[in-house]
Amino acid sequence: MPKGHGGMPNMGGMNMNNLMKQAQKMQKQIADMQTELETKTLEITAGGGAVKVVISGKKEIQELKIAPGVVDPDDVEMLEDLVVSAVNEAIRQMDEMLNGQMSQLTGGMGLPGGLL
Repeated sequence: MPKGHGGMPNMGGMNMNNLMKQAQKMQKQIADMQTELETKTLEITAGGGAVKVVISGKKEIQELKIAPGVVDPDDVEMLEDLVVSAVNEAIRQMDEMLNGQMSQLTGGMGLPGGLL
């Protein structure tokens, strides 16, 4: 086996040093993107606007508003369902946004999810 780059073969014209530089650059881009995404928020409503949830890029609920007309002491279960629905939809949409942004950065690299 030829010696050269620490016993590592030339990887399609890309030496290990270049590969490491690219990985470090991408790691910084991902960290920058994560910082930016943490400042974003989404506003989600359920029940025709009866319940509103604002979620941050850190997946933390920042605001929860309930329209007074939907508060019925005889039907607390409906209100609970609306809150659960709004929170779950907020989390789902935030995940979708975060995954879309990450896919744009790593697009076409074929990296498995969660690798970076």
